Amino acid sequence: MNKAVSVSALSRRDTQVSILIIGFMFFIFGFVSWVNAILIPYFKIGCELSNFQAYFVTFAFYISYFVMSVPASYLLKKVGFKRGMMLGFWLMSLGAFIFLPASMTRTYPIFLIGLFTLGAGLAILQTAANPYITVLGPQESAAQRISIMGIFNKGAGVLAPLVFAAVVLKATDSDLFKNLASMTGEARNAALDELVGRVTIPYAIVGSVLFLLGLLVRYSPLPEIDTDSESEEQALSNSGKTSIFQFPHLILGAVAIFLHVGTQVIAIDTIIGYAGSMNIALLEAKVFPSYTLLATIAGYILGIIFIPRFISQVNAFRICTLLGSLFTLGIIFGHGDVLFLGHQVDISICFVVLLGLSNSLIWAGIWPLALDGLGKFTKLGASILIMGLCGNAIMPLFYGYLADIYDLRSAYWVLFPCYLYLVFYSVYGHKIRR
Repeated sequence: MNKAVSVSALSRRDTQVSILIIGFMFFIFGFVSWVNAILIPYFKIGCELSNFQAYFVTFAFYISYFVMSVPASYLLKKVGFKRGMMLGFWLMSLGAFIFLPASMTRTYPIFLIGLFTLGAGLAILQTAANPYITVLGPQESAAQRISIMGIFNKGAGVLAPLVFAAVVLKATDSDLFKNLASMTGEARNAALDELVGRVTIPYAIVGSVLFLLGLLVRYSPLPEIDTDSESEEQALSNSGKTSIFQFPHLILGAVAIFLHVGTQVIAIDTIIGYAGSMNIALLEAKVFPSYTLLATIAGYILGIIFIPRFISQVNAFRICTLLGSLFTLGIIFGHGDVLFLGHQVDISICFVVLLGLSNSLIWAGIWPLALDGLGKFTKLGASILIMGLCGNAIMPLFYGYLADIYDLRSAYWVLFPCYLYLVFYSVYGHKIRR
């Protein structure tokens, strides 16, 4: 294993190369994660599921973060960042290959196992990459670096549903979806088997690419950096601390991550279904997740320009949490038909898209505040924050449950208390140190 070096020992070129490599990794994270936005309606049709059952796509994918994050921190401590990242890519590769028998038999539980395995590999990579990029420079510009990573991540998210739709869906599928209701027996099963079987070749390619990426990262010039070193002040402050739970601002930050990622995945992964409630067909609605992600990218660009030169990252964080609260109320109470980017929609869906803007700088706001002052506890602290990503698994199920009981619009009420907590953390929660 390469010897870990201090961030201060890295040259400007080393730092730039590291940011570029980690940025590429965030692109892969985004592509694999945000394709779920179209997998949900795809499996809902192909495997004949309810709203609640369909959102097990996100549950299976993201609950692995809860299971794997702490083991991932010990793995990274044992083998280092680069070997750990390689193993993460290889585990993701295995998850992609599990899609092959699932697609050949149209078995939803096997798809869920594949998604869990993909998420487990991604949990290792996220546990490595997030603290890495957070400490790779001054704390006051951490939000700037994380925003750059966000552009890579969400840029891939813009492409993922469109690429998936282009590869897997056909122009004639609108007729197929309409005719399924009247089809019975063998004809219906044959049509659904053909539909679901289309993912076999794409995921075989994805699995092969992920395996090769693991090798490339392992032998890349990415340096092993020391995330455990402490200043004299930190060492003195942490000298009596023996448990990660003695850092309340971290634990409250993990809750903030849980709620934030839940709001983010709901805004992106439910918008196709919500558009469907406005009689917009899947082949037209496939672009809506990309609109939300583009709004997020716009927020990242604003963050890069304005933080920390014109506004502090904590104030940007506070503004975004307040906007999220207001946009949620816009979804619930907004009514009226509008023409939005060529689509005839209810105005409330515009507020779902705008949630992308409000969510943009929340992740970047939480990480530096939650990891502040952890010193030798940084890797374990990062794994606790990554555990919070299981909010992606839990929150959409609440949404799906409420959507089945009430309707798709009313289900967005689940977002409002989440944003209120994020307002609390941005204003006061991150300051609690004992």
